[in-house]
Amino acid sequence: MAQATLQAGDLMAEVGDNGAAGEHRAGYNGVWNLRHKKSSRNLFVPSYAGLNHEHIFNGETEDDPEYFFEPRRAPMTFKKLSDTEAELHQPPTPTFHLESWTQFRLVTPHYLDMRYRCVAHQHVFHRGWIGLFWASYINAPDDKSIYFLGGMEGETSAWTQLCTQRHNDESTVRHRDDKLTLEFANPAKPALFKSLSPSRFDLPFFYGLFDDLTWIVIFDRTAGIRITHSPSGGGGAPDRRTTNPAWDFQYLIPDYEVARTYELRVRTVLRPRCSRDEVLKEYNSWVRP
Repeated sequence: MAQATLQAGDLMAEVGDNGAAGEHRAGYNGVWNLRHKKSSRNLFVPSYAGLNHEHIFNGETEDDPEYFFEPRRAPMTFKKLSDTEAELHQPPTPTFHLESWTQFRLVTPHYLDMRYRCVAHQHVFHRGWIGLFWASYINAPDDKSIYFLGGMEGETSAWTQLCTQRHNDESTVRHRDDKLTLEFANPAKPALFKSLSPSRFDLPFFYGLFDDLTWIVIFDRTAGIRITHSPSGGGGAPDRRTTNPAWDFQYLIPDYEVARTYELRVRTVLRPRCSRDEVLKEYNSWVRP
């Protein structure tokens, strides 16, 4: 079994590995389908996925697509743990020798939690840091923007809208305290994680609007988290005369150690449209219970 459908409360999620099935294309692991009972549409582009583990990067191998998309290409196994939980396991990958486990769990009434763990088995990240990237290809929303609390350097924190004009254009937002500088062997080669926005975020979450729903993505930390946007990363949606944006994020691990387990927890919320006060309540209730 390469995929399974999970259900709890108002949500249904189909979680799967890198295999192809029906409309879903090979190479897109994670959440193939996420729906709220009040919506008739998949939040994610049906042929792709959301919370798709897309890149492992080290500043040296981004020029080769085989390395660039290694999490999509390397073998991966799927296990359904219960009616509400499933796990993807990727053994040490051929290039980066990074092993990972990703658990997805539905929680009543409208939560999908992700727990990611990884272990580097060899010293192949020669610049001293590990870069990890997840993509969520959003299914032709009317509003392609993501929203977060933050602003430009020196500005007071405020609700900030990010909708980049084109792919790889000031795509990545860092936390205000993020001082990590990543160096690349070929800095001229474009990539979403190389293109930095002048905006900074203050709290580790963002949200976007999808039909009559709000999708919120909350992280368990600020350190190492970067938020990334593309207006067209999910390709075109000609039937709706628009493009599918990508609402993405990164987890950077500086000064990594071989054989040490690193962990990231992410809570996503898919609920009927709500006020920004309610968005903040969702954040506070998970991060500061």
